[in-house]
Formats: sequence, structure tokens, C-alpha cells
Amino acid sequence: MLDTLRRVPTPEGIELSLRLAGPVPRAYAFATDLLIRGAILLALIQVVAIFGRSGTGPGLILFFLLEWFYPVAFEIWWNGATPGKRAFSLMVVNDNGTPVTVGASVTRNLLRIVDFLPMLWAFGLISMLFSRDFKRLGDLAAGTVVVYRDRVRMRGALPDVPPLMPAFPLSLAERRAVLNFAERHALLTEERADEVASHAGPLVGNNRVPARVILGIARHHNK
Repeated sequence: MLDTLRRVPTPEGIELSLRLAGPVPRAYAFATDLLIRGAILLALIQVVAIFGRSGTGPGLILFFLLEWFYPVAFEIWWNGATPGKRAFSLMVVNDNGTPVTVGASVTRNLLRIVDFLPMLWAFGLISMLFSRDFKRLGDLAAGTVVVYRDRVRMRGALPDVPPLMPAFPLSLAERRAVLNFAERHALLTEERADEVASHAGPLVGNNRVPARVILGIARHHNK
């Protein structure tokens, strides 16, 4: 899980945690959607067959819409998830964690034909394997990622100490380091915790700061 977590800082200073979906769950979701589209297509064929040759044109139009805009419609109006993605708790979002836009959804889905080349989605699979965020070519062009819908719990329980405001505002990286220390504090001896905490001395202007001070700062930023 550590290798598939992506942290996205927002302008408000809040850090979103996205758990990226790899090729296997995405393949399962795609296969599910393929079966659903196949079932819908068979039903449409039965309907247009009633009209004989005059139903060929409308049938081709319906097939085009089903093949290319089925995923777009669901991604836009169903919170970034087609039925297949929802079945496996997946969803499409923009790179910054915001809901996928119409333009991004259209782009990523129209480029599925490129991902299919030269056969059996070879380009798409290769792109995902070489991408840190498991992006196929359509995702790279659209600026989107496929993530798990479940919220990721990044923080464990912090020690019960009084909150302490730092001497000056901390950067996002500094707050992350302080919280990570607090989460792992229970795994350290008291001596080792104080030794590690001494590296954070510049945050409070004291090179021999005890661990409880850093824990207090962590509680302050975890409120």
C-alpha cells in the first residue's frame, strides 16, 4: 500500500491521500464494463432488427455512443465511476484529487484506441507499468488518475499530550515529519524518542528539545 499512496497538497494546506489503482483491478473493472456494454448491445441489436435495413443507421449510431460515451457519461454523472469501476471501488479523478471534468473524461476515453495498439491494450499496459501513478496514455493526456474510492487512513492514534503551538508556522513537509514521528512514538524507547526529537530542535529554537514537545506540536496540528 505504501507504494500506491499519493499525497496531494491543496492550496488550503490540507493534504489529500489517494490510493492508486494498478493494472489488475482496472482490468477487472474494464472487463465488467465490457460485459455490461455487450449485454446492452445485444438488446439494441434485437430492437433495431425489428426495423430491418432501415434500422442499420440508427443501430450504428447507438453502437458508437455506447462504445465511446458510456464511460464518459458515468464518469461525469456517477462520481467518476462506471458500473465496473464502482464494483471494484474505483473512480477517476483529476491529478489534483478533484472530480474528473468533462474535457478530461472525453480525452481519456477517446484515447482508448491508442492504448489498445498494437493489440490487446499493449500500449496502455506498458504505459501503466512504467508510470509512477499507473497511468495509461489516455490518463497522461487528460491529467487523470484511477484511485480507490475508500478513504485511506494515514494517521494512527497520537499520544495523549497537551497540544503545543510551534514558535512559527510549519511548512507542509515539517508538519508531515512531526506527525509521522508522533505516530511511531509508541514503537520507540524514551531515550530513542528524545534522540530523534532532538533533530527537530530548530522548530522550537532548542537543540535538546524533549520528545513530549514534538508530540505536543503534533497534537496541535492534528486538531
